[in-house]
Amino acid sequence: MNTATLVDDLRAEGDELDALVRDLPAEGWATATPAPGWSIAHQIAHLAWTDAQALWAIKDPDGFTAGLAKAAADPGGFVDAGAEEGAREDPARLLHRWRTGRAQLATALQHFPVGSRIVWYGPPMAAGSMATARLMETWAHGLDVAEALGVRREPTRRLRHVAHLGVRTLGFSFQVNGLPAPAADVRVELLGPDGERWEWGPEDAENRVSGPALDFCLLVTRRRHPDDLALEAVGEVARQWLRVAQAFAGPPGPDPAPRRKERA
Repeated sequence: MNTATLVDDLRAEGDELDALVRDLPAEGWATATPAPGWSIAHQIAHLAWTDAQALWAIKDPDGFTAGLAKAAADPGGFVDAGAEEGAREDPARLLHRWRTGRAQLATALQHFPVGSRIVWYGPPMAAGSMATARLMETWAHGLDVAEALGVRREPTRRLRHVAHLGVRTLGFSFQVNGLPAPAADVRVELLGPDGERWEWGPEDAENRVSGPALDFCLLVTRRRHPDDLALEAVGEVARQWLRVAQAFAGPPGPDPAPRRKERA
């Protein structure tokens, strides 16, 4: 998929989240979200911080590279500090900063030279890959905000980008958990929101994952426990993947608590 289409979808994902928070009263920004210790303000501040980091990496790669040592010393704390600082801002100012930053990043990605790479906390990325990563995070944190507000968002075809990133990060998911990257291929067959089948991997692969695309996206963004999802895994690698899947960079995310047990 070309970068322009990816960036358009990134903008649309941001607009959908914007619609959830734009009319919130000041006290509403303090509403707790499913992420422990994070309010709606933390969620938006995190997105604004990460967008700003990506824009910095594009505009000043040498300066960004020089700052990587600080991030490497404490990856989790480094990211959380950005959210904490932003969450203390006046909500109107935070909203404006997030809107401005994501608009600037989208424009920068759309005009980034084809064939060039953006330095990042993990491997350098093409503009399309960065747009996909930002869309994935916007969707996942937007889900947290929607749940905090009691809003059910309808899944869209933009989930294909999240699912694609989830498939591409299979090896990373194992490695970040201290496991060797599997040599075996995994076939992934998902049913999109509009009934379309999305497929990755060899048709004859012994290891297979199948089910609703939404459930797979909830898995790879670590928003739901595998036991709460209608995903079928065949083969040892596929079953193990469901336990460690992670589409975002950084150390392993916390394991979501099974919700079925909560309802039992």
